[in-house]
This record gives sequence, structure tokens and C-alpha cells, in this order.
Amino acid sequence: MDLGLKGKVAIVTGSTEGIGKATALKFVQEGAKVAICGRRADAVERAVEEIKKAGGDVFGMAADISKAADIEKFIDAAIGKFGRVDILVNNAGSSQRGAFLETDDAKWASDFELKIFGAIRCTRLVVPHMIKQGGGRVINITNVAAKQPGAESGPTSISRAAGLALTKMLSKEFAPQNVLVNTVTIGKIKSGQHERTRKKLGLEPDVYFKKVAADIPMGRMGETAEAADAILYLASGMASYVTGTSINLDGGISGVL
Repeated sequence: MDLGLKGKVAIVTGSTEGIGKATALKFVQEGAKVAICGRRADAVERAVEEIKKAGGDVFGMAADISKAADIEKFIDAAIGKFGRVDILVNNAGSSQRGAFLETDDAKWASDFELKIFGAIRCTRLVVPHMIKQGGGRVINITNVAAKQPGAESGPTSISRAAGLALTKMLSKEFAPQNVLVNTVTIGKIKSGQHERTRKKLGLEPDVYFKKVAADIPMGRMGETAEAADAILYLASGMASYVTGTSINLDGGISGVL
């Protein structure tokens, strides 16, 4: 099936591993060009090589999405390289969770700088280009905890909830210019973060993933490729009348739509 992505340019933040890298790979498989970034230059280089081996036209740069100057350099370089931008995937982020009384201002601030201000700054830089081109797609990666936060789920559940509000606001503001803005609210996906936690605990993959998936109705964790599929749908021609919505990618764990 042709998703209508051939020749499109996609910028994917936080894309040296996990969902971001899987998404970049899916984009190039569909004939799109991609710009990727991550904090570590060595990780960016490895991801670029992997995407090139998959036949992709890719640009990579080390950039910290929590820093305004890094964002501007990366976005400017990506658009300078490819001449346009059609899709932005705001994927950069980590999961900072802890007891409220034990979470200081620095942790709250760093979480919001990365997830909210990072998405705001990236979007603010790319949308004018999309408007000039006649449209584009912005896809924010959030979390099901944003809709149904639990105890000790901050600051990530709060910053992700802000991401939902940002998505809805932007979708209404830019719909007349055909810039469609949506979010994928992810649940438990086999990301690099889970892999690091598994190694830290000293558990075998099957043991760890079975334990984490115990409360998921589908009985398993999601794969990064499955998250990438949902993102590509929202970026594709099949979602030409979809804006201001969210897709729960969580195996049924969430109790809300």
C-alpha cells in the first residue's frame, strides 16, 4: 500500500534508538527522507549508518532538545539539507517518575524543558515552512499516563498531559493551513529505556518483559515497530482528515479513550 510518503521530508527527534529510530527506518522504507538527532554524537552516527544501510536518505546531528540553541541549529540544518519539511515527530523524552514530595524543582524543570518546550520550539520552527508548502503533519509522542495519571507518576504524566493540550490547541490553530497535529499516546513499549532497566535489574528478557506486561490485557509489551506504524499512519495520506486526536498504543491497558 502506498502511504503517499515518497519524497517527503520527516524530522524525528530523539531518534537514535527505540521508537524514534524505528520510525525513521519506517519512513525511509516508504521513500521519505529523514533528519534525526540525539544527545550523543556516537549514537547519532550509529543510527545514521543503520538507516543508510536500509537505503535511506538521512541527515543526523547531535542535539539536545531541551536546549533552544541546539534545536534551532538542528532544524535549520535539516531544512537546509533537504530544502523542506513535511513531517515533524516530537519524540524526544524520557520517563521521570517519583514520589511527589521527593521530586525537586530541577527534575520538574528538566522534564518540561525536554518534552514540552522541546516540542513547542521544534513546532514553532517548522510550521511556517509547512504553511508555505501548503500543509504538513506534526505528531507528538505522549503517554497514556497523561490521560490517567497514577500515584508517583510525575513529572512525566503532567508534562505528557501538557503535550495533549498542546496537540489539541495546535490542531485548531493550524487546521485552516492544512497542518494536521495529532498524538500517539504510548503504553509499555520495548524501548531502550526498558532494556536499560532490565539490565540494571539483572533479569533475562523473557522474565523482565513478562513481568512488565502482567497488567496489559493483550498480555505483552508493544514493539517499537508497532509504535512506528501508528506514527506513519498519522503522517500518511490515509490520515488526511485526522487532526486534534490521539491514538492509544497500549495493548488495552488504559481505562480511557
